[in-house]
Amino acid sequence: MHLCLSGPLTTEQVTVPIPGLSAALKGTTLVQFSDFHFDGLRLSPRLLGQAITRSNHLEPDLVVLTGDFVTEDPAPIYPLATKLKQLRSRHGTYAVLGNHDDVTLEGRQMIMDALRRAGITVLWNDIAYPLGPDLPLVGLADLWSGPLRARDLLAQIPADCPRILLAHNPDTAAAVMGDRVDLQLSGHTHGGQILLPGIGPLPLLARRLRYYLPRWLRQHLPYLNDHCDRITRHWEWASGLHTVGDNCLYVNRGLGTYFPGRWRCPPELTVITLTPAPQRRLHPAEQKREAVNLTLAE
Repeated sequence: MHLCLSGPLTTEQVTVPIPGLSAALKGTTLVQFSDFHFDGLRLSPRLLGQAITRSNHLEPDLVVLTGDFVTEDPAPIYPLATKLKQLRSRHGTYAVLGNHDDVTLEGRQMIMDALRRAGITVLWNDIAYPLGPDLPLVGLADLWSGPLRARDLLAQIPADCPRILLAHNPDTAAAVMGDRVDLQLSGHTHGGQILLPGIGPLPLLARRLRYYLPRWLRQHLPYLNDHCDRITRHWEWASGLHTVGDNCLYVNRGLGTYFPGRWRCPPELTVITLTPAPQRRLHPAEQKREAVNLTLAE
């Protein structure tokens, strides 16, 4: 039974310049999935199977999953993990969890264990090197789940080394704006689910309107109540590619959905191709850390 309308799957293809990317990694392809909400209501097995088949056909170098595998009950992770086990890539599948995956400690552990048994590497404030030492993959705990150890992790990577960050909530980009993040991959927003022509995501408009309505009324209106307002602060980053300070952020619209469904905002499979770009200028904080490292080395 699938209550929420979502529309046909789309494949978004984007090329991201990575400063200092090694020549050996030029043309590296990543496929991103996000926000499955696999609970029998919000994502059909047919759509999920179509997305997995399409990803495998692309033969990517790496597959990344940016959270919210379930909605409330963690039990559907078992049939979902069985399906995700079918994903194929040259360097494996890596995942981070979302806020819906961390409702309870027991549920979080259940989801991690199921994914790991399916051959998926789950990162929780960890650094991995599936593409080699020249392009670390940093995976964070969800912004709501904490503790967010982004800066501690990023500081462990040499300042001149490119890096990719997996973080479920795009608001994480604001928290790491002072650190080098060549590409952050996120989900969480479902793209806003409803896109208004000439305006953008409905929640972005609602956020502007909510301050003109009394609180008692806002609490009874979709997209205007306090819970929806807390989903993310930066609805302007609801989907697609964005520049945040010196960093790059891509937000996937996700596969699953919620009531009232999607309109002009179809579920998404993202194909990301990496290409070299000129070496970036170090942020002052990075320059300071690099100077400290050089002093220690001497």
